[in-house]
Amino acid sequence: MQAMTLYGSSDSGNCLKPKWVAQHLGVAVEWIEVSAFDGTTRKPEFLAINPAGQVPVAIFAGGRILAQSNAIMIYLAEGSDLIPSDAFARAKMFEWMCWEQYSHEPYIAVRIARLYYLKKREDELDPALLTKGNAALARMELQLKETPYLVGDALSLADIALVAYTRKAHMGGFDMREFPAVQAWVKRVEAALDLAPLH
Repeated sequence: MQAMTLYGSSDSGNCLKPKWVAQHLGVAVEWIEVSAFDGTTRKPEFLAINPAGQVPVAIFAGGRILAQSNAIMIYLAEGSDLIPSDAFARAKMFEWMCWEQYSHEPYIAVRIARLYYLKKREDELDPALLTKGNAALARMELQLKETPYLVGDALSLADIALVAYTRKAHMGGFDMREFPAVQAWVKRVEAALDLAPLH
């Protein structure tokens, strides 16, 4: 696959997901840093690239544009071992990726953003973010007690999708000591992707 230009914020797990997939697969990436907090994504020049006003957004050869982290990841990984060849395992991968965007990211990523980046106080946050975020981590813990990766014995896009914010969950006030299988999985995925551990 030819190189891509990727607009994203280094603080955003959603933006880092496709970057990690590209690096893992040897796809050259021209990274263009875009702040998610200063209004850049609402300016006309950015909206001309992605009318949704969101990062990440990738530009490929011929000017083809693709947005949404999971869509970019799937496109990059087509034909690679990051997508299971077995139809059921592949469907399980998509199940986890859909679940991440609906039941994980809205709670864990939001708490990280508000506590760590926006410096909000705990009493300013919706208590449901902590409750539902812990429920998401507990769901992962249940699976990762059974298998080393979310879809069996091999790294897949599901792991990359979910590790992005899970590895930073402590920044959102989540007590990761309650989830030892998740912690061990984070280390496995970081090693597989050659990511420096977070502290």
